[in-house]
Amino acid sequence: MPGASPLYRKVAADLRTAIAAGEYGSGERLPAEDELARRYGVSRGTVRQALAALRTDGLVTSRRGTRRVVLGGGTRLQSFAELRSFTRWARSLGEEPGGRVVALDPGDATDEEASQLQLDEGARVFRVRRVRTLSGTPVMVERTTYPEHIGELVAGMPLDTVSYSEQLELHGVLFTDAHHTIDLAVADADDAELLGCRAGEALLRERRRSTDPAGTPVEWSQDRYLPGTVAFTVHNSTATSALGRRLSER
Repeated sequence: MPGASPLYRKVAADLRTAIAAGEYGSGERLPAEDELARRYGVSRGTVRQALAALRTDGLVTSRRGTRRVVLGGGTRLQSFAELRSFTRWARSLGEEPGGRVVALDPGDATDEEASQLQLDEGARVFRVRRVRTLSGTPVMVERTTYPEHIGELVAGMPLDTVSYSEQLELHGVLFTDAHHTIDLAVADADDAELLGCRAGEALLRERRRSTDPAGTPVEWSQDRYLPGTVAFTVHNSTATSALGRRLSER
């Protein structure tokens, strides 16, 4: 049925709620896959998908051949969707995400864009430049390049669309993996005008390449944040590693 949530998401949501409520404490094992399958009336394959979603959220271990163990820790690890999507991250914090499109243009891929998106040299791409806001305050300039077939979908969306990711998913474009590189960049004249900072000021830069289930790149993005607005944290353990993003403490 159109709009229906896949069964594994419902199972994952129920388990996530149970973990948050303390029904399964830190270090405690979840029920076996066959027991969960009987409880929810689904296949073991569906249960495995649900557990994979919890693993992506940093809630359970991912070791094969053993019952999943609930992970402890103080800082809430963000889901893949929240970390990859500015809109979902903002909403998870209770902030109101917004954005203003500055430019949306087709063009020939640069060498870097062709390399990151695995395209032929000079292939047609779409570039989007937006100012992103948290509760009305500008915090980031987003520069994203899409392959032509995805860029055409974005170009057909209303200019006030808050989340391209959510709309692209409705068109069957899935984001399942992302590679993040975080460093500093110097604000150029464009950044200064859009963010109200000084040209030459240091900005926090996140470069991100997202791929679909087949490993095909679907976006290449370079986001520049005002200093003091966000911070990224890394949680490491022998069981899992996860990256998190949070509002910066001024």
